[in-house]
Amino acid sequence: MNDEPLLIAEGLTKHYGRQLGCRDASLELYEGEVMAVVGESGSGKTTLLQMLSTQIEPSAGRVLYRMRDGSVQDLWTMSEPARRFLLRTDWGYVHQDPQLGLRMGVSAGGNVGERLMAVGNRNYASIRTTAADWLGRVEIPQSRIDDTPRTYSGGMRQRLQIARNLVTAPRLIFMDEPTGGLDVSVQARLLDLLRRIVSEMRIAAIVVTHDLAVARLLSDRIMVMKGGEVIEAGLTDQVLDDPNQPYTQLLVSSILPA
Repeated sequence: MNDEPLLIAEGLTKHYGRQLGCRDASLELYEGEVMAVVGESGSGKTTLLQMLSTQIEPSAGRVLYRMRDGSVQDLWTMSEPARRFLLRTDWGYVHQDPQLGLRMGVSAGGNVGERLMAVGNRNYASIRTTAADWLGRVEIPQSRIDDTPRTYSGGMRQRLQIARNLVTAPRLIFMDEPTGGLDVSVQARLLDLLRRIVSEMRIAAIVVTHDLAVARLLSDRIMVMKGGEVIEAGLTDQVLDDPNQPYTQLLVSSILPA
């Protein structure tokens, strides 16, 4: 474990024309730490996640990342191919809709294998063995390795997307409403799986969710957003059990809409 932050965001701001998406958001994330970003729809949490993961460029501010060699890079001074390589290897991104994170016409094994090939693995037997192992780890029958995600249920697709992202042992994973759209029993199973794997692998994660139960179960720290701004932040249990801001109090009381 390193006592230096893995990811640092300083003053991230995003304008869409005259509309504010996010204003002056800052954070530090450490190895093995899970941070939740919560708020109602339109609060800016997804915009923040997309800036952190370099999917959209901020109007102001910067994002710093500590590379494996210990150097700290300003992500927006890196070339686009270098940022894309990070996203394919050292990072993961779990979409709410697994169809955005999977190749639906490619076998389950092929979906997982593509990530292994991105980090230089070219041995077919090794790739297939590792893919089968990961299917088992995310509770997908290994007999389904040659089936495409089109034949999978929603919960299985999401678990396959998790396997695809984690097979390269990334140091950081971004999750955008990872349990959204799933029924309650499937959500519970997926959350247990995520908590176990992220803890075992000591992966840092940023989780965007409107579901405070998801935030409480998965995260160490929490940021509450409203109108594009971070209005409260701290240890998850502390913020959810004793919120300071009236908005957070309403959010905890489930008065605000998702």
